[in-house]
Amino acid sequence: MEGTEAVKSEDVILYPMMTEVASRLIESENKLIFVVNMKATKKDVRKAVEELYQVKVRDVNIAKSAEGEKKAFVRLQPEYSATDVAIKLGLL
Repeated sequence: MEGTEAVKSEDVILYPMMTEVASRLIESENKLIFVVNMKATKKDVRKAVEELYQVKVRDVNIAKSAEGEKKAFVRLQPEYSATDVAIKLGLL
């Protein structure tokens, strides 16, 4: 997060999101959706996901929702499965 040293990965990712759309993205695009800290950057999210879930991230997109949440759409490298991560998180 901007202007801070040593940010804890646990402080970046607030919780994984599981909706019907998120479920489809897990299966079709190897993506996971997380609600993240409002001050988190793409770089922060990438580092946190890689550290917490022992995967390699291919791409991160961030969007702010109308509800005031910041969502990170995280695509994993092809050799890692978003389905496996979702199962470990208890989402599937």
